[in-house]
Amino acid sequence: MPDPGSGGDTATAGASTRPLRRTPCVGVCSTTYGDLVCRGCKRYAHEIVGWNAYSDDQRERVWTRLNGLLADSVCAHIDVVDEGKLRAVATRLKLHNAAKLPVEVLAFRTLRTRSLPLEALGLRPRHAGHSSIDTARAIDTEFYVRSRAYYEASFKTLT
Repeated sequence: MPDPGSGGDTATAGASTRPLRRTPCVGVCSTTYGDLVCRGCKRYAHEIVGWNAYSDDQRERVWTRLNGLLADSVCAHIDVVDEGKLRAVATRLKLHNAAKLPVEVLAFRTLRTRSLPLEALGLRPRHAGHSSIDTARAIDTEFYVRSRAYYEASFKTLT
């Protein structure tokens, strides 16, 4: 079974991944409809149920996995060509921890917060013709697919 805290290929080494927010919840929970992986926050159903009882280490492992999978998903769809521009826009938008977030995580959060042209954010799409909204949706879909695959690789599931 993979280490639940490994997080993916591009997880930022040494950077604390919590507490960016108290919980990864984004208020769109699909586990209430039977999903084993939430389509909103991408946590597993048992993590959502047990979150309040988790130790700091357990929460850190979840945050690390989520941020790593998100970073890998972002890298599949965009390149960050001007990190300074991205951080400046994120700071203007008052995104929490804009100066400290891994750049890939910051790129996704910025895209979801405000629909600005990718170039204005210091980003370049890997797929020509995609708007910032299309790119954010593609990244979110990729993030869900990767989270689900990680779950299926980590736990024996019946499909």
